[in-house]
Amino acid sequence: MLVKKSFKFRIFPNPRQIELINKTIGCSRFVFNFFLSKQKEKEAYWYIVENMTQNGQLPSNNWKSEFFNKYDSIKAVRQLKEHYAFLKEVDSISLQKSVENLADSYQRYYKKQNNAPKFKSKKNKVHTYTTKQTNGNIAVHEKYIKLPKLGLVRFAKSREVEGRIINATIRRKPSGRYFVAIVTETEVMPLPKTNSSTGVDLGLKDFAILADGTKYKNNRYYKELEQKLVKAQQVLSRRVFGSSNWNKQRIKVARIHEKIENKRTDFLHKTSSDIIKNHDVIGIENLQVSNLMKNKKTAQAIADVSWHQFKVMLKYKAEWYGKAVVEVSKTFPSSQLCSSCGYKNKDVKDPGLREWTCKCGAHHQRDRNAGLNLKNEAIRLLTVGATGIA
Repeated sequence: MLVKKSFKFRIFPNPRQIELINKTIGCSRFVFNFFLSKQKEKEAYWYIVENMTQNGQLPSNNWKSEFFNKYDSIKAVRQLKEHYAFLKEVDSISLQKSVENLADSYQRYYKKQNNAPKFKSKKNKVHTYTTKQTNGNIAVHEKYIKLPKLGLVRFAKSREVEGRIINATIRRKPSGRYFVAIVTETEVMPLPKTNSSTGVDLGLKDFAILADGTKYKNNRYYKELEQKLVKAQQVLSRRVFGSSNWNKQRIKVARIHEKIENKRTDFLHKTSSDIIKNHDVIGIENLQVSNLMKNKKTAQAIADVSWHQFKVMLKYKAEWYGKAVVEVSKTFPSSQLCSSCGYKNKDVKDPGLREWTCKCGAHHQRDRNAGLNLKNEAIRLLTVGATGIA
């Protein structure tokens, strides 16, 4: 099965390359904002036209003129270079890709999949630009990565890059470190079948509890480094904004945040891979994380466990390796149902009730019982889908 895979590495550009990366990021942001501004002007014009048409002052007009035209905009990048000479210094493909990103954002907006695109700011925490593979302009040579305009850039090679390279995204983090993510198209072989099914109940006390009772500890990475982060932020608040010492301390704060992020991402990858390797069918609850985050008492703890990111990893890994992840409706009472007889105990709505005994005599541990119910519901949904029975 051909899939798109991303290989992320830290790169160590020299001063000349750093300057060019920063220029490319700035130019990509400029092009994105330029065409977004033009599109907003056009939308404002057609909004006025439509209002006048409704009042009978003008004939009806074609609203398709409002839509963002990707191909005309990409052609216009060449003309833009004649007016802004600094755009000629950087990789031209990255500028075209910036327009494509704006077009894709508008396509999702037209389909009501996200909000309208916003202007990019220099104050954003992470800055990136993307360039595409053309005539071997992106390649890996032992300890170096060849990138357009930059030439050979030294990188920390942690694994081999497999498959046909499609594009590369260069990222500058607040910590001052630079990374590259190389997207390739590669062949992935399905994992051997285990004939095992499970349900995954996500929680805060334990990160995840499976139907067989397996527990994955919630490491609370933010909590672990919270005191160190607080002290670093206190020092930062006493520095003069924009000074050299302020910038040094800002980098220290950013690196603590980066360390928390790296630890969490590593844990999520290892946990999701372990579950996928050992089970063919995985049932998981479709939690509305954005709604749960509205509770101020648990918002920080929920943000720290990254349930959404974990589900995303489970889904794409299941697709790669021939497994099935079934999302169970958020209205399904996984904790309240007895996994033995199906009796619904409404008292279990109280999160403080960790264990209970059903009328049938079965004794349940709350989280494991929820995992069993999610497993059974996932199998039922797969069976219904296969047979077409409602």
